[in-house]
Amino acid sequence: MKAFCLMWLLLVGQCFVIPVWGLNFYTAAVYEHPAVLTPSSKIPSTHEEAMKLMQKNLDIYQEQVHVASKQGVKIIVFPEEGLHGFHSNRASMFPYLEPIPDPNVVQWNPCLQPTEYNDTEVLYQLSCMARNGNMYLIANMGERQACELNDPQCPPDGRYQFNTNVVFDAEGTLIAKYQKWNLYFEFAYDKPKTLQHVIFNTPFAGKFGIFTCFDILFYEPAVSLIEHYGVKQIVFPTAWMNQLPLLSAIEFHQAFAAAFGINLLAANQHHPEYNMTGSGIYTPLDFPYYYNAKSSEGKLLVAEVPIITSIKDHSPEQSKSQRTSDFLQRNSHIELSVLQQQKRRVKPEKIGPLKHSTLSHVDSPGNIFHALMMFDNYTFISLKGKEGNLQVCSNSLCCHVAYEHANTPSDLYALGAFDGLHTVNGIYYLQVCALVKCAGSRYDTCGQNVTSASDIIGFKLWGNFSTRHIFPEILASEMKMYRADTIGWDKNDFYMTKNGMSAGLVTAALYGRWYKRDSSSRGVCLKADASPNHGKVSFFLNYG
Repeated sequence: MKAFCLMWLLLVGQCFVIPVWGLNFYTAAVYEHPAVLTPSSKIPSTHEEAMKLMQKNLDIYQEQVHVASKQGVKIIVFPEEGLHGFHSNRASMFPYLEPIPDPNVVQWNPCLQPTEYNDTEVLYQLSCMARNGNMYLIANMGERQACELNDPQCPPDGRYQFNTNVVFDAEGTLIAKYQKWNLYFEFAYDKPKTLQHVIFNTPFAGKFGIFTCFDILFYEPAVSLIEHYGVKQIVFPTAWMNQLPLLSAIEFHQAFAAAFGINLLAANQHHPEYNMTGSGIYTPLDFPYYYNAKSSEGKLLVAEVPIITSIKDHSPEQSKSQRTSDFLQRNSHIELSVLQQQKRRVKPEKIGPLKHSTLSHVDSPGNIFHALMMFDNYTFISLKGKEGNLQVCSNSLCCHVAYEHANTPSDLYALGAFDGLHTVNGIYYLQVCALVKCAGSRYDTCGQNVTSASDIIGFKLWGNFSTRHIFPEILASEMKMYRADTIGWDKNDFYMTKNGMSAGLVTAALYGRWYKRDSSSRGVCLKADASPNHGKVSFFLNYG
């Protein structure tokens, strides 16, 4: 097994020499699954009838585990809602649910003890898959839990229903379960009474954390697992509907992994008709991913993953603010491309004329306008000419870009800034600087869904962010992803640079989440996107 140790200079006002990783590797897999869905005319009324549908999906899971085992996979992740599809209410979901005992209370191997609990056929089959495939297995399923007689929060139907991830070790023992905390219009499920930070240990890579889909946009439990518990590896079942230009699955999930310097094993549903595709194994060394909106086939993605150990202990005595600041600043300077360059033995790319861009070089004000991007009112300024240096502000956030086209510009691009509370399909506070290709030649097309571009642009993008949680995104034509050449803090500005792209730029964004400001949203009404496509997917399918 490959192993090496990396050392380099880290510049944060002065020079430090720090050891970062002594790397070993393990083999991981995620499966993007085209779940067999329930025909609307044949909604089952019993668990036995529901099992007929789930068996079709379980058979597909079994095939993928068999293929993965031949490649030496140690851990495999399946997507959210992958066994039973999407259900809009509690009654239609109920036949698919199983009771799931608490692994912290009982030790149970369903494959070896199949009669220990009733109505646990799905758990039995998943356990045997893990055991026969000799790998850790993570799947998402529906859980039912009877209410206590004296429980004042008990739903009217007398039970709780949870969106639950289950984790089996390579012997088939149920070692962990996680009940989704941040539900996304999921009326078939209940929110757990208490927040769960679920961590499980493996003999091949140490500890992993786990959360589900919409959780990734919030501090709890996603960021907390990383910052408070020192988790560096995450398994992530999701049913993610792509939302361009800022929140496609591969775009944001890769940015999340890059910002924290972690391994993120993300398994998505594959239903292009509902805009669901995009899975990946995102690591500091590489980010193999799958995105295919044209095929109806699923995809088993297998990759070698570096075992990451913490650079610094996450002690309880260390303050939250200090931990956040130190961790993100440290990881933003430990640039991922440095690891990639070390692996590929290439020299760091030169930044060229964009390297020394400063505010003193800002061009005269251009055309400033407002347009909606993903339901938020952005302030934009249009790019003019082959090169330039622009700034635009929103509330306390000022965004800047220094750019240079490789050839004569052919499309309209704009720099956008947003500093405010997002309130559609979720309530959370954003600070975003985004360089986007507009969908047409008019300003009101800036911020719309775009997937193709021909303009090659080198750039430095930066802003005076108030939050330390900033996720760098670069998306090119036909959903091709890039990582920045450099990212980091320069005094009060967070920046990223990119040169030498081979595909046209669609989006370059610094997507900032100001988690502390989420609490200011209490009393704000959540708005739902009423567009036909979103209604079809989000409410009928309970995506999230």
